[in-house]
Amino acid sequence: QVQLVESGGGSVQAGGSLRLSCTASGDFVSGYCMGWFRQAPGKEREGVARIQRSGSTYYADSVKGRFAISKDNAKNTLYLQMNGLKPEDTAMYYCAADPGAGWPPYNYKYRGQGIQVTVSS
Repeated sequence: QVQLVESGGGSVQAGGSLRLSCTASGDFVSGYCMGWFRQAPGKEREGVARIQRSGSTYYADSVKGRFAISKDNAKNTLYLQMNGLKPEDTAMYYCAADPGAGWPPYNYKYRGQGIQVTVSS
């Protein structure tokens, strides 16, 4: 069973930065496709970013150039560096993992409990 725990969320003003972390319970980060998705109140889930086992990354157009996904296999940790935050980035952010590969991350087999990110104008 894969357990994923997010951290690093919070409140920030527009233009600010946050870094989300997702720690896996075992040696999954290196062997799984990992990703982030988000959901704002009253809105549909949205895939944010994905990093494959090879390290290849993919981003939603809405965050491209502002967000960066990365991982540290030795620490079993996934990251999402968020720069240039906008009020429309406000959402619950979820870490997800899948033994396969694909898009969007909200369809992955495993997910964390989520963490809130709030961006004020």
